[in-house]
Amino acid sequence: MSVSVFPPLSAETAGVDVWGDAVGQDAAVAELRAAVETPVHAYLLVGPRGSGKRTLAAAFAAALLSRDRDEEDAARHASLALAEAHPDLTIVERRGASISVEQADEIISRASRASVEGGPKVLVLDEFHLVTTAGPKLLKSIEEPPPGTVFVVLADQLTPDLVTIASRCVRVDLGPVPDAAIAERLVAEGVDPRRAAEAASAAVGDLRRARVLATDERVALRRAAWHQVPDRLDGTGGTAVEGADELLAMITDALAPLAEAQKVELAALEERVKARGERGSGRTDLTARHKREERRYRTDEVRAGLTELSRRYRDEMVTSSSPARSIAALHAIATLVEELVRNPNERLQLVALFVKLGRLRDE
Repeated sequence: MSVSVFPPLSAETAGVDVWGDAVGQDAAVAELRAAVETPVHAYLLVGPRGSGKRTLAAAFAAALLSRDRDEEDAARHASLALAEAHPDLTIVERRGASISVEQADEIISRASRASVEGGPKVLVLDEFHLVTTAGPKLLKSIEEPPPGTVFVVLADQLTPDLVTIASRCVRVDLGPVPDAAIAERLVAEGVDPRRAAEAASAAVGDLRRARVLATDERVALRRAAWHQVPDRLDGTGGTAVEGADELLAMITDALAPLAEAQKVELAALEERVKARGERGSGRTDLTARHKREERRYRTDEVRAGLTELSRRYRDEMVTSSSPARSIAALHAIATLVEELVRNPNERLQLVALFVKLGRLRDE
């Protein structure tokens, strides 16, 4: 994707596609591209899960961190930022139900430190719609960060706890990414159209995840397994445990393509280290990001499975003469999707859901 109404960044001139992975978000890209030359202190990116907020935040960081550098150096800075491995880019993810007060202290400390590379610093606060007690503590830092520091706050929605902070940020709204846009990008990258469509549907708007899924021969098998869950349930704990364990085992196997993609990134890192040295390579950050990706991939797999399970019950609701059970099942699934954010014990939650769904079918 190119944004031709603006002069190219040095990194773009050097061949780095800074904004290319922000698929389906042309308006948001244009707004942030316009802000690169004279950025303000804080931005709030609001959009549903899978809308590409984090990808867009990394692209914005890449543009900011590579600005005012010559082409070769700009390309290095942009590439590191896009990989979330730049020493002056901090990605803050919650360690529990939300970003904690202890993490808030770390964020404030991080914001006050000098830049490692002698340019700006960017702090990205992920899933900030979940913030509670840490919000007020961070308000002053977000409103008045040290010179050269830019906050990018990511939120699925504007919650009451986020209203005050939102008033101190430039808000950029993102909409859902159509599956067709993801599939089109995958096809352009050489993926078979049928596999591209399947991967896009399972990725729920996440291009990076779609790329991994496009190399996974077993996507269809996992979707079918989730779709067939109601056929196996009888309301007993034993059947529920068996079904949950089989699905979670399939998810563990599904991590293989992600591991391969991470190997490619590690190999690219080693090449950068050979060419430019270890300093500023981002090795520690890359290793930490890979661990986060594994956790997020598992959660996304469960979410994708629950989406497929919801499709099954929606189909039944349309054709059933008494849709109340399907409606109750859909409500139970939606409740679990929300609970996954705060309680990541997937096995216990899936078992409880499957027991409930089995009993609903027997009513």
